[in-house]
Amino acid sequence: MDEPAAREILNWKYEPPYSLYNMLEDSAETEDIEELMDGSYFSVRTAEGELAGFFCYGRNAQVGGGVELGYYLDGTALDIGLGLRPDLTGAGKGLTFLQAGMKFARRTYDAKRFRLSVAAFNLRAIALYKKAGFLPGQSFTNRYGDTETEFLLMETPVLF
Repeated sequence: MDEPAAREILNWKYEPPYSLYNMLEDSAETEDIEELMDGSYFSVRTAEGELAGFFCYGRNAQVGGGVELGYYLDGTALDIGLGLRPDLTGAGKGLTFLQAGMKFARRTYDAKRFRLSVAAFNLRAIALYKKAGFLPGQSFTNRYGDTETEFLLMETPVLF
């Protein structure tokens, strides 16, 4: 992830109810840029070189409410987070995008299993993750400011 890609991603705007995934309300802040450039985030570009999305792996893919409950401590799966550019969502590109991120993680991190955290209202994403082989697991509430959101953990079986 380079700084121009990080700044672009931070300013993506998703329409409600997906606005939960908006990273910034105003301008990019230094700590947000630093997180996106800490080595756990990878930008994804189209064949034409346009920024299409990102993946993150490990701690930055975890959600605070699940961390507080100890749901990520078992170390049996690599946590994966992802974001597709807002204008590309809902267009049937998600499965190919997710599979590419999983393939990259298998090569880069020798991942045998994946886990992700998804907002429980995001039925479109949950259906996609099930198509990719993820199974639903525990749920938890995440609090961010005055907002509470229910999240669902999903994991893949062991991959070989």
